Amino acid sequence: MVFALACMSLCQATLVQAENNSSKSPKILVLGDSLSAEYGLARGTGWVALLEKKLQAEKLSWQIVNASISGETTAGGQARLTQLLKVHQPQIVIIELGANDALRGLQLPATEKNLRSMVQSSKKSGAQVLLLGMRIPPNYGQAYTKKFFELFGHVASSEQVSHLPFFLEKVAQQIELFQADRIHPNEKAQSILLDNVWSRLFPLLR
Repeated sequence: MVFALACMSLCQATLVQAENNSSKSPKILVLGDSLSAEYGLARGTGWVALLEKKLQAEKLSWQIVNASISGETTAGGQARLTQLLKVHQPQIVIIELGANDALRGLQLPATEKNLRSMVQSSKKSGAQVLLLGMRIPPNYGQAYTKKFFELFGHVASSEQVSHLPFFLEKVAQQIELFQADRIHPNEKAQSILLDNVWSRLFPLLR
């Protein structure tokens, strides 16, 4: 009986220690839309889930908090970010938002203002920021399309944060890497998206 109780105490202590170690691990907060929320994909196959597996394989003790929501706009992300930063206290924030603003034809100054606000709030909390840039089809005219793409670079440059110019690089031009709606990348594309992000994220992990 004494031996059993000792074993139970040891197991409980081990669990508590594991929980404490987990809570002390630095966190990466991903704030995105359907491209990061596994829309149309089996759970655990999206690029964010693959990132978590890669960190484990590389023996890097980072925790991933995926706060992405399908259909999210920059305004929605900006409204949620303060609470997310307070609750999770991440060391890195990856912002993948803006595509839904453009697809709805929203005013670009508002999109840029929201992105800038999210970057500034993240920096103020002490987190590093990785801003993922996007392109859109020229449905709204070349001027809108060009200005939309450039605003990500403008925000990243002026705020001095890391920037991936085009999140869908090596994916956008390949129809076979998209779901039937031709908007959302399929499972085969997720490893490519991860590679794109990893190239800019890895330097921040050191």
